[in-house]
Amino acid sequence: MAEALETLQRVFGFPAFRGRQAEIVDRLLGGGDALVLMPTGGGKSLCYQLPALLRPGCGIIVSPLIALMQDQVDALLQLGVKAAFLNSSLDAATAMATERALLAGDLDLLYVAPERLLTDRFLGLLDRLAGEERIALFAIDEAHCVSQWGHDFRPEYIQLSLLHERYPQVPRIALTATADSLTRDEIRRRLGLEEA
Repeated sequence: MAEALETLQRVFGFPAFRGRQAEIVDRLLGGGDALVLMPTGGGKSLCYQLPALLRPGCGIIVSPLIALMQDQVDALLQLGVKAAFLNSSLDAATAMATERALLAGDLDLLYVAPERLLTDRFLGLLDRLAGEERIALFAIDEAHCVSQWGHDFRPEYIQLSLLHERYPQVPRIALTATADSLTRDEIRRRLGLEEA
């Protein structure tokens, strides 16, 4: 954890971990899965950004919010982290350039919309990376979107269980600020996070 604390201070400028961040980071660094329930502004993003920097390969972050992706990537680029996103806001040339950067190993973090992740094309890219052990982790942000009882339900989220099925060796972290116990159970079940 010394390396994690050093990276926390050097890259992100925080003197220490907050709450259970250190425990979550340690779990992912060790290859385990996590389900994180933290309030907005509680430091959820750091729980996957930091281990993605410390594990070999690129961290793949699934997010349904295009504006949030842009904000996160802009903030990471200012910190010197090699980050990008793939979603419907990009033109074809920019999307292709981002895919090339991913395959070349030039990205630490890639934010991707669930609809994009589930395409045959993107899964093909992930297959290539996984074959070379170059996926650091999968982070599933806004994980409550998997719940059919919620107002934010996104049908694509249910299909994200394929990440565990296709890439069982890659640690996964699901994050949400809003999940009662029923929703947490549903997230665990639908995403195959029983060991989280």
